[in-house]
Amino acid sequence: MSASAQGRLPGMHDVARRAGVSHQTVSRVLNGLPNVRPETRERVTAAIAELGYRRNNAARALVTRRSSMIGVMTSGSTLWGPSSALIAVESAARAAGYHVSLAGLGSLDNGLVSGVLEYFSDQSVEGIIVIAPEAALAHAADPLVAKVPVVMVAADTRPSPGLHITSVDQEGGARLAVRHLLDLGHRSIVHVSGPLEWFDAAARQRGWQSEMQAAAIEPAPPILGDWTAASGYAAGATLASSTLPTAVFAANDLMALGLVRALHDHGIAVPQQVSVVGFDDIPGSAHFIPGLTTVKQDFAALGRQCIDILLSALNGGVDDPAPIEPELIIRESTAAPVS
Repeated sequence: MSASAQGRLPGMHDVARRAGVSHQTVSRVLNGLPNVRPETRERVTAAIAELGYRRNNAARALVTRRSSMIGVMTSGSTLWGPSSALIAVESAARAAGYHVSLAGLGSLDNGLVSGVLEYFSDQSVEGIIVIAPEAALAHAADPLVAKVPVVMVAADTRPSPGLHITSVDQEGGARLAVRHLLDLGHRSIVHVSGPLEWFDAAARQRGWQSEMQAAAIEPAPPILGDWTAASGYAAGATLASSTLPTAVFAANDLMALGLVRALHDHGIAVPQQVSVVGFDDIPGSAHFIPGLTTVKQDFAALGRQCIDILLSALNGGVDDPAPIEPELIIRESTAAPVS
């Protein structure tokens, strides 16, 4: 018996008939439940393979009200932070027995967002995770907050009924970077920021400002970048042609890389003349010349926290946990300023 022979896809009753067991026994095998003899489980598994049976998750969701599906909305960015958060969420969801339905929103057109939310509803997702690097994405899932729990990965955002927040402590990470430079003796520390419509960029800039002010130092105006190495290079060229600071905190590693290259091209040595700190600890940052001092984000912990929050919300809800603590990685790009 096959789908072509019968004009339809095989169902659980077909599997039960082929294996010589009850419909309930097939269900127990499919759901990994105990109290099924090994030889019976083997017969059912063989029948499933022979018939090419595939579970109808939509029908199962109607019966159990549990689809084991999580909707994930992202901006579609390929930058290190958002893409790493997405990979971590998918991995943590899979470890918890859930599948991810992904929607990358290249724009926030109302029709596109509505279509994604309708698609999630049709799939009976049990919850939604929004990876929201930019403020524009922060309210994309609002129409479903009353129906399913929503977890948003976004710094500087407060939870509300049905909306749970998690993030890496971006401001705290920036303060670690600037405090390291201050402890080395630097007092002139310029910041190359990311685009400030990004939550992470705004939080990192605020961390730089707060740490400088805590040291009773009025910081110079930041230089605006766009996360790319090219914008870091432009910032480095600007600094090289003006009064040179003794240290620079770049809001990500790619801008730090461009900055270091610009300083090199202008005959300025790192860290002998200018110390440089980045943020992210991207692969290869240890092999920059010099190796880059940077702030590492624990994306695996972030992904697990997203799923833990979602599962807790599904079971009655808990208070949102504290942000994930970042770690300062010290390498050769920072040193005490020359007297």
